This record gives sequence, structure tokens and C-alpha cells, in this order.
Amino acid sequence: MSLSTKMLDGGWGWAIVAASFMAQLLSYGSPQSVGVLYPEWLHTYQESKGMTAWVGSLVAGVGLIASPVCSICVDNFGARPVTIFSGLMVAGGLMLSAFAPNVQFLIFSYGIVVGLGCGLVYAATLTITCQYFDKRRGLALGIVTTGTSVGAFIYATAQNELIVLFGLDGCLLITGAIALNLMACAGFMRPLHMPGYYLKQKAALERNAEDQFFMRPPLDDLKITTGSTTPETSLTCKELLITIDNKDLSIQTKNKTGPLAGLAIMKAIKKKQKAYSKYMNLIFEILQDQTMVAFCIAIFMFSLGAFPPFLFIEDVAQSEGLIEEVSIIPLVSIGAIATCIGKLALGILVDIKWINSIYLYTSTMFVGGAILLLIPLTTSYVGLQILTAILGLCSGNWSLTSYITTQIVGLHRLTQAHGILMFFGGFGIMLGPPVVGWFFDWTQSYDLAFYFSGTCVLLGAFILTFLSLPCWQEKKSENEKLDVQYTSDCEKVASVA
Repeated sequence: MSLSTKMLDGGWGWAIVAASFMAQLLSYGSPQSVGVLYPEWLHTYQESKGMTAWVGSLVAGVGLIASPVCSICVDNFGARPVTIFSGLMVAGGLMLSAFAPNVQFLIFSYGIVVGLGCGLVYAATLTITCQYFDKRRGLALGIVTTGTSVGAFIYATAQNELIVLFGLDGCLLITGAIALNLMACAGFMRPLHMPGYYLKQKAALERNAEDQFFMRPPLDDLKITTGSTTPETSLTCKELLITIDNKDLSIQTKNKTGPLAGLAIMKAIKKKQKAYSKYMNLIFEILQDQTMVAFCIAIFMFSLGAFPPFLFIEDVAQSEGLIEEVSIIPLVSIGAIATCIGKLALGILVDIKWINSIYLYTSTMFVGGAILLLIPLTTSYVGLQILTAILGLCSGNWSLTSYITTQIVGLHRLTQAHGILMFFGGFGIMLGPPVVGWFFDWTQSYDLAFYFSGTCVLLGAFILTFLSLPCWQEKKSENEKLDVQYTSDCEKVASVA
């Protein structure tokens, strides 16, 4: 395979964008609109709302918590095989859910299996898009990531109609069959770089070459196509290190038997342990930053309080007697399209130099917390629609996380810090719906649950605002202050979704 650099930021890259957009739409469509399925599960299985809420919380949170593992899979096997496998997981989980005898089985089939599949799709689509785009990476990723919101908008209405026509089981079977198209999307994801697993296999085949002792592998033997102007080019730094690392281990153990071979293996293990220790020290240093810790708390509190309404909002309308059944355009669809608009609008605002990104984020939290406190006081369905739309706009603040993380810890620590944030966000998403469900089971009303959710969001906003005040920053030395660059660095910020 030979691709030239002129194909970056265009050409086949736009086919990658279209395939990745459809992949996210097909995988996240049903999980993001799970609020339509929630009342049906309550009626079918007659379980408590707290127990049933675990289904929606896991399908949204598992993918975020497992994002490091998903990234490792993409790095080792490539975007295409991972997307094919995730297509089988998402489709299989949805179809298995149609035959679920109880909520516990549904938690496994829909919550865990579908959730992990979505996490794999998310990592694969972002990785392959970043490989094909450089100057237009932000635009490409913006198009790809809106697939989740568009999918939620479409699937909310579609699943509602499928339930009316074919019942809950038929809806899940049809949705699962549609998800199989993920494997067709994977066919477009032609890799630019050889994945790590294939490099290790290549290194294993070269271990028997006697002229490789204590030497770097000849570049002529390791040539692969990586998108240069010439037909072939040498391996990237990461790929060369993987190959040499495998060769070094074989060289150290070759012609050594007994204790000598064991010592060589132990030396290699200690080398790996040293690298992992360095990584953990970096994580510890990141968490020593006061603003970073406050941001993690804010992400957790916002996820804990703001995610449950999108799961329970349809049941709230029916429980309060505002509507007898889900409308043609469900509240979940309104929230999804508002979130999509919010992502784009906040992304534009944060690029204005005189706007502080942290204060912009806390503003959305304050507004979102106030909306959550107003939901129990709403007495009309139109009012609930308006509040859902405003809350959806505020939920678009997820698009600011990478930008704010860069301001706090710098570009060189962006990947590790963003992973920490996603863990806190996923943990909050997993806990939020069950907690709200337990409040309803306890009080037989959603009022106290939404007061709790709103208080959590407002508390998180206050903590982040207070701990990020300029007076705290003045105590740091000038050398510790981090500047944000507005050229190619912004494209690197956009490369982390």
C-alpha cells in the first residue's frame, strides 16, 4: 500500500470521516437514547427503578472507564479489526437483550457488552481519523463526534416507533441487525501505519537471522508504507522501538540456557517495571495540581447529576401525568440535538481569547444545576421540553474537557490527564442513574432525586470556580505557568475527543 502525504487532510480521509461518523451513529444511537427503552423495561420486568437504572448507567459509563484498554486494543490490532469486533459486540448485545429473562441479564447483555463495544468503536474511529488528518483534524473530529448526538436523535424516535409496531423484543432485534453495518464501516478504515501486533509478528519472524545480534534491524527489511512522498519509508519511532524491543529480548536469551536465560528475562521485566513506575509517578504528579483535582471533582459531580435526567426524563413526564406515552419527538431526541448544538457553540466560544475556558465550563454547570432544580416544579410538558433543551445545551460542555486539560497540565501530559478525567466522568455516569432510581424507590417521587442531582452539579461548579481563582495561581512561580498555543497545538488538543 502506498499513500502520499497529499492524501492527508483530504482524499480518502473524507471517506474515513463518513465511515467513522456512521460507526458512531450506529453504535451509540441506542445507548444514547436508552431513556425511550427505560419505561418499557420497567413495565416488562417489574423491577425497582434503582435496579433497572443500572442498565443505562453501565452502557454509558463502561466505555469511558475502559477507554485505556480500548486504546491499547486499537494501538495493537488497528482500527479495522477492532471496529469489526465491536460491531459483533454491539449487535450481539442488542440481540441478546431481546431474549433477556430479567434485568440482571439485561445489565450484562446491554450494559456491559454493548457498552464495551461502544468504547471500542469510539477509540477506533478517533484514532483512524487522527491518522488521516493534520491541518483539518479539528473539523474532521468535530464531524465524527457529532455522530453520537445525531444517532441519539434518530434512534429515540425510531425505537419509539419500532416498539409500537413490533414490541420491545422486535425493536432490540431490528436495532441489533442494523448495528451489524458497523462491519461495513470498518471496511473503509484502511490503516496508514502498521499496528503493534503485526510489528511483533514481523520481529518474531526475523529472530532467526544470525546477522541481527546486538544491532538495530536493517531499515530495508522494515520498510512499510506510512504515507510519505516515496513509495516506501522506514518505520516510525514507536514501531521501530516495538520491533527492536522484541529482538532485544530474543538476543538476550538466545544461546543462553538455565540461570543465564532467567537472568536475561528478569532484566527485561525490570526494564518494563521501571517504565510503568515512571508512568504512575506522572499520574501522581498530575493529581498534585489543585486545579486538576478540582476539575476531576467537577467532572464527576456533573456526570453524577446531569446524566440521569436523559435516562429518566420520559418516565418523569409519564409519572407526573404530563403525557400518557412517549411523544412522536421524544424528550431524549430534544436533549440529543441540543447537546450537539451545545458542543459546536461552546467550541466556537472557547476559541475567543478573552473568554476563560474554565469559567465558561462552570457557567454551563451553574445553569445546568439550576435547570435540574426547576424540573420538579414544572407542571406542563412544554416546560419540560424547554428545560430539557437547555440542559442539553449545557451538556455540550464535554467538548471543552480537552481544551481545559491542556491549559491545566500542558500538552505533554494531555493524554494521561484526559484519561484520568474520563475515568471520573465514567464513574459518575455509572453511579448517577442508580442513585436517582433509589431516591424514587424510597420516596415514590422524582422531586428529591432531581434536587439531589442539581445540588451535586452546583456543588461541583462552586468547587471548580473557587479552586481556580487567580489568587491561587499567583502563588505559583512563573516557570510553572502553562501557556496555550493557538496554532498546531490546538489541533493536538482536538485530537483527544
